[in-house]
Amino acid sequence: MKLFQKLIAAPAILSMATGFAVNASEINPSDLSKFSNSSNLVSLGDFKSDTLFPGDWAYDSLKDLTNSSKFNGNSVTRLEAAAELNNLIAGGEGLMNGTAIDRLSDELGSELAIMKGRVDGLEARVNTIEAGSFSDTTTASFKAAFVFGSEDSDDGSATANDTDDAIQAGYSFGMKLTTSFTGEDKLVTKFDAGNSKAGSLSEFGLNNTTADALIVDGISYTFPIGDMTAFVGDTVDGGSLFTIACAYGGPSDTLDDCGNPNANIGKGQKTNAGLSYDFDNGFTTAVGYSGLASGVMTEESLDQYAINAAYTGEEYGISLTLATVESSATEEDTYTAFNGYYTPEGLPSISVGYEIGDIGGAADGVDENTSFFVGLTWDEVGPGSAGVALGHSTREGSDEEYMYEAYYDYPVNDGMTITPLVYVKENATAGSDDTTGVMVKTSFSF
Repeated sequence: MKLFQKLIAAPAILSMATGFAVNASEINPSDLSKFSNSSNLVSLGDFKSDTLFPGDWAYDSLKDLTNSSKFNGNSVTRLEAAAELNNLIAGGEGLMNGTAIDRLSDELGSELAIMKGRVDGLEARVNTIEAGSFSDTTTASFKAAFVFGSEDSDDGSATANDTDDAIQAGYSFGMKLTTSFTGEDKLVTKFDAGNSKAGSLSEFGLNNTTADALIVDGISYTFPIGDMTAFVGDTVDGGSLFTIACAYGGPSDTLDDCGNPNANIGKGQKTNAGLSYDFDNGFTTAVGYSGLASGVMTEESLDQYAINAAYTGEEYGISLTLATVESSATEEDTYTAFNGYYTPEGLPSISVGYEIGDIGGAADGVDENTSFFVGLTWDEVGPGSAGVALGHSTREGSDEEYMYEAYYDYPVNDGMTITPLVYVKENATAGSDDTTGVMVKTSFSF
């Protein structure tokens, strides 16, 4: 077995010797206590203390191969360099550049050999601890949210809902499993649950499930094809690989699409696929497909196709999305969406979006639909960030019904964020008041 194949368990040892983090869920403290005083543990004295400097071929090679902040222009110890090399190998990235890895393994052979010897004595015990856990290339992430708020939509009529401004509460829970088989691909499975109803809390997107049911909310596989990236998936967006030039990240469902509600196809559809290419200079292009459960790319199916092109940079970005959505066996809708953002220094970022749609075969003869959006984001407002936005989506001949919102994201810590949201939805129906919502979401990620 090659040297790097014996180093997969080395991060556990390195954490004891150098302080590198190890996921606590992967190791049972009672099992570790059996060998915590073992002579097999690595000692700092086992390693050379000399350092690598910028300009050394090993230093520069590791800097090119990793994104580690260790290689920031300052010298690193050989132990630190060996740890980064081991992380490359263990993560699979190093397999893509065997020549460089072999040469680095020779250069840092003394340090790696000591690790290997200690790992051999520890590997059997670690395997026992890890029995029944995820595969080495599978990671799990979780999110949960609690929402508390109210929406007032009283139209003033005698039959108005008496509870339309009642304060309600709800929750959502999500889990994502990500697995790589080659180091360049990614299989993602998402699970969601929640108990929120439509209406007063729907703007926070908690009503995608009901009755506390845990469901598979999407599965997709992304993989390289030459210099391009492809994906296939079920119950995901057909535009998953699209780049939409928008810097606004508001929490509401209505305005979070940045004025692009239709051209970014396939939201929640059964069959989806796409292909993208990154020109490595800020320009990207992608195509997407989405089909319903009734059929795929046949006369009986209702298919959706779209193409996207974008340029994104640190200060500004623009994107164009063209989509065709079959609405019946003989009719189709077409959409054109423009998006852009500008992030001037010292000022809030500005995001805009505009979409125009041609509705084929509309029964009422109205064949045009337009959407508009503009949002401002302040990245540093006290300890958090804030944003305001407005937008609408209107059929031709109808009054524009705008929605206005303002929110604040307060990060309590790395895993917990509190987000208050206030919004107003205009209602053009005669005798009806505008809808006002006030709510707070507490989000957890772990």
